[in-house]
Amino acid sequence: MMTFAELAEDGVEIEFADGAKGTIPYSEIPEIKSRSRARAIGLPNRYELIIETVGREPAVIPWDYARHYCDESYRPAVEKIAERGRAAQGARIRQHRLSKGLTRCQLASRVGLSRMAIAQLESGELSPRYETVKAIARALEVPPVELQTDPRWLTGDG
Repeated sequence: MMTFAELAEDGVEIEFADGAKGTIPYSEIPEIKSRSRARAIGLPNRYELIIETVGREPAVIPWDYARHYCDESYRPAVEKIAERGRAAQGARIRQHRLSKGLTRCQLASRVGLSRMAIAQLESGELSPRYETVKAIARALEVPPVELQTDPRWLTGDG
């Protein structure tokens, strides 16, 4: 939970309830890019901060984006979780593809991707956008949730 945020010279300074502190450089906030575009900052709740900008939509920064600037151990932990999620989703895609008796080339053709892209998705190297998940699900004749969720959660065994 974020407890403090202010606009500083080099970026947005943030502090979390556990004492972790850090600065998000303005260059890392697409809506802002520099201090001159940031007008004011607000912390409407402990999970997001909002930066009012000059002549643009406000920048909304969720706590987890801010956290990796405040805690060096956070980013690797989140990346490890994401890696496991991509691998699990890839395994589910592969399992459904094989159960339908399709090759990677056949699935790729049905979805409009390359065979290499299917291989990278199945190996967990790539994370698909939701539109891609829907296209793969259509090609495999399964609901998208089956490609995104551990089957144990669907059956209540998780």
